[in-house]
Amino acid sequence: QVQLVESGGGLVQAGGSLRLSCAASGRTFSSYTMGWFRQAPGKEREFVASINWSGGSTYYADSVKGRFTISRDNAKKTVYLQMNSLKPEDTAVYYCAAAKTPFIGGVTATLRAKYDDWGQGTQVTVSS
Repeated sequence: QVQLVESGGGLVQAGGSLRLSCAASGRTFSSYTMGWFRQAPGKEREFVASINWSGGSTYYADSVKGRFTISRDNAKKTVYLQMNSLKPEDTAVYYCAAAKTPFIGGVTATLRAKYDDWGQGTQVTVSS
């Protein structure tokens, strides 16, 4: 099991930026696919972005494509989510997730069931 701890959330005005971080424990982080999900009040948890073991393949939800960027640093066992041009509808708790497989292709990466471990989440609030 890998422990995941998110940080970097907060309150930001519309149009602003935030960078979320997710620090992982465990020796095999570099072999995991990592994902970011979010959950707004009263809504189901939804996929945001994923990245394969090397960082060479990424996948985004249409709602964040062109605004958010997922990246990873395997030496630091950390995955990031750079969020630009934030909108009020981006307000949610953001969760980091780890899948114990090096690569999950395309739309399959959007499935919550593909991920084995989850962080506790970090709140992002975007004011209008």
